[in-house]
Amino acid sequence: MCGIVAATAERDVVPILLAGLQALEYRGYDSAGFCVHVAGHLARLRTEGKVQRLKELQEKEALAGPCGIAHTRWATHGPPTTRNAHPHTSGDSVSVVHNGIIENHAELRAELIADGFEMATDTDTEVIAHLIARAEKQGMELFAAVRDTVSRLKGAYAIAVASRSQPQMVCGARKGSPLVVGLGIGENFLASDIHALLPVTNRFIYLEEGDAVAVTRQGVVIVDRDGKQVKRRSHESEFTADTVDRGQYRHYMLKEIHEQPAVVAETLEGRLMQSSVPAEVFGPLAADYFGQVEHVQIIACGTSYHAGLVARHWLESLAKISCSVEVASEYRYRNPVVVPNSLFLTISQSGETADTLSALRMAKERDYLTTVTICNVPESSLVRESDHCLMTRAGPEIGVASTKAFTTQLTALALLVIQLAEKRGADEAHLARWVEQLHSLPGRIREVLRSEKHIARLAQRFGDKHHALFLGRGSHYPIAMEGALKLKEISYIHAEAYPAGELKHGPLALVDEQMPVIAVAPNDELLGKLTSNLEEVRARGGELFVVADKDAAAGMHDDSHLILLDPVPDLIAPIIHTIPLQLLAYHVAVLKGTDVDQPRNLAKSVTVE
Repeated sequence: MCGIVAATAERDVVPILLAGLQALEYRGYDSAGFCVHVAGHLARLRTEGKVQRLKELQEKEALAGPCGIAHTRWATHGPPTTRNAHPHTSGDSVSVVHNGIIENHAELRAELIADGFEMATDTDTEVIAHLIARAEKQGMELFAAVRDTVSRLKGAYAIAVASRSQPQMVCGARKGSPLVVGLGIGENFLASDIHALLPVTNRFIYLEEGDAVAVTRQGVVIVDRDGKQVKRRSHESEFTADTVDRGQYRHYMLKEIHEQPAVVAETLEGRLMQSSVPAEVFGPLAADYFGQVEHVQIIACGTSYHAGLVARHWLESLAKISCSVEVASEYRYRNPVVVPNSLFLTISQSGETADTLSALRMAKERDYLTTVTICNVPESSLVRESDHCLMTRAGPEIGVASTKAFTTQLTALALLVIQLAEKRGADEAHLARWVEQLHSLPGRIREVLRSEKHIARLAQRFGDKHHALFLGRGSHYPIAMEGALKLKEISYIHAEAYPAGELKHGPLALVDEQMPVIAVAPNDELLGKLTSNLEEVRARGGELFVVADKDAAAGMHDDSHLILLDPVPDLIAPIIHTIPLQLLAYHVAVLKGTDVDQPRNLAKSVTVE
């Protein structure tokens, strides 16, 4: 959501701060700023827009200092103006940068105003600076003042703090948002992400939930959530400043499949409260509209379209909101009827997909309530032109066949569904259960990836195949569609997906011993129906490959090729069940000897009609 960098050193830290911000710009680009100690006072430079604009301002101002903090912002509270850009200050005494959302900022703001503090911004972050400054005035040293302040904050946050009283120290704290310590020689650092610090160090301490840290040139002091000083183990990163390489993997696609636990966790970071998803994560004005939504119109292409189809099931079953999903290239050439109070939702990895972008521009001329995009590229056209957005944080995806972008899209869509369900008055216990499922998602994906060797062995049975049929029901029919798309994209096997209940209405004519049939079989209310459909395939001699929960496998015949997964809760089941299909497509393509990362006739970003 936002990027934080802080440093204390014997040298000028401004170049370090600016380079770190550029590495973190995927986390936010609305505004940027930094604050450094200069000759006994705090000097601040801020601007709306991207980090490049901040660099241009710095060339004119030429600020320099040995200790400072910096931030690149994705706006939540308050519009993206220079006035609301971080760092935020309390007079000339304390400066703060913040990632996350402070839920109780309104009551803290009222308390501070009553105590004589003047508020200069619309943000929730400003209250943190004033609380720390007040604690210092009451006699606390900086680190104690920071710990005292965060004990009063409700919500998710990572912060870095500089104070005029401690010209060689920066302090930090985290809860629900990441913060890492970078270790140098005679210099130390803080950042939201290790990639911001790779040019200056490869040694890191990952702060744990509730930790607070004081960073000086000489070392770091960490205090846990219980107020006890603790030692955290340092790690040497194998990453370099150039992270866009295959590393240990044969192909980018395989690397990106294995990155999914990390990028899904990144997509969730700072966006989940105990039983809700704050509307503010979609932008500062989202809450004003989301409570009015009565219908959702989803527009996308390719893999993103499949994500939208899954979201339709979630919206209607969980949020009780009607939903339509359409391919952008079709929608833009129709004259659609707009349902009153409709949210127009676009989904795109690149944010530059021509048909989707044109559909958005057409929607802007129609009577939609508001527009939202789910996207992976902060500076893209879709993000700039939509009223609200949620970044998927998948990072660079080099392989043309989308993998981690798809699962992070589904994750972001789940966040939107939970927010809309809350606005529609969903039961708090249900909301808490869905939030808990999302918290468990990265670990569950990691478990599925351990099945890769088994899936690679099954892939060998596709070596001489030219056609394949994918089956699914309910929210897993779009997952079958995505599995078929992956297989055809990179192995050039003709693959189609059908709702399993449609078999007898035509596709069954294609089934014989040369037709592999891949089915997605979650343990849900449609399992019995799906099992009957699979019997129809078996009776015609089709070879079955079934992705199934272990609890659902009891009714499967021994002649089925099973990919067994641990039981998966309903909301996240479509995300989990897509992972084996990605791995199957990859290993079939490797067996076929195709160009996995750059399949013929395709491109990563479709920017023409």
